[in-house]
Amino acid sequence: MKRLKQISIALCALVVSTISNAADSKDDEFESYKAVLRQEAIAQGFGKQFVDNVFATVFYRPTVVKADNNQPEKKITLDTYLTTRVPDWKVKQAITLMEEHKLLLAEIGQQYGVQPRFIVALWGNESNFGKIQGSHPVLSALASLAFEGRREAMFKKQLLAALTILQEGHISLKEFNGSWAGAMGQSQFMPTSFLNYAVDYNGDGKKDIWGTPADVFASIANFLSSEGWVSNGTWGRQVSVTDHFDYALAGLDKAKFKPLSFWQAQGVRRYDGRDLPNVDINASLIMPDGEKGRLYLVYQNFHTLMKWNRSSYFGVSVSYLSERIKRGH
Repeated sequence: MKRLKQISIALCALVVSTISNAADSKDDEFESYKAVLRQEAIAQGFGKQFVDNVFATVFYRPTVVKADNNQPEKKITLDTYLTTRVPDWKVKQAITLMEEHKLLLAEIGQQYGVQPRFIVALWGNESNFGKIQGSHPVLSALASLAFEGRREAMFKKQLLAALTILQEGHISLKEFNGSWAGAMGQSQFMPTSFLNYAVDYNGDGKKDIWGTPADVFASIANFLSSEGWVSNGTWGRQVSVTDHFDYALAGLDKAKFKPLSFWQAQGVRRYDGRDLPNVDINASLIMPDGEKGRLYLVYQNFHTLMKWNRSSYFGVSVSYLSERIKRGH
């Protein structure tokens, strides 16, 4: 018995030692990789002292790589997704915050041609109105994901963009945190999106999507406006179809973006069975859960939401929250 116990202890020690050695080896590999990234950053024009100071804080983050490799594969339904993403408490909070920032949102909405309810809906979906922004050091997360290799070019590009953000002084190195994938702030912009769309709306010299509501709202609005938002339009509507509808017509490809008159002729109707509106706008038909699930006709603004996030579930959840904000419940 004593002998078995000794063997068991020895095996445990061996396992611990093996795991420890593997971790040390990975850290060593990452340090070598980081040295290459450091040289590439300097070659891109970043100052050596700046790069040295920044990279001294960059470490391998295995939890980030694990999160990337273990994204959920289980398919949930749109109904389940909407229940979790647009609960009643979030709707209530969205309406309260919409009223609280009413004047600012109206000003920004007017300037960028984006209805405030959509700004608030995106804000709520991305960060729970700023409450959930992520606690991963952005630079370490991006360097770790580049090192992992599956999407190295993409994450190296994001890392260089993150260095630019830091160098321009929009956020301090100590506070430069985000999601495990490197999405940042209350709008959860990736670094390249920040460089393209973030706005210093209050004019203090910083594009502060982490803590300044004016900058957060204007940055969201600027993204939508820049990507084709229609100021006097909405996102779409839930519909029904008559028998023998050709489901091959569904999809977000531009070739399937047809006038409402086309969809009326194909057997698409309002959800309650009435004819579609007789207006001259184009729409796509989507069926996120297939032929047996919810069907929607979606307009240009939904296509713009797809440039923010390619998930139709995400697009519908933002749109649904915006509708509930509009209804007031």
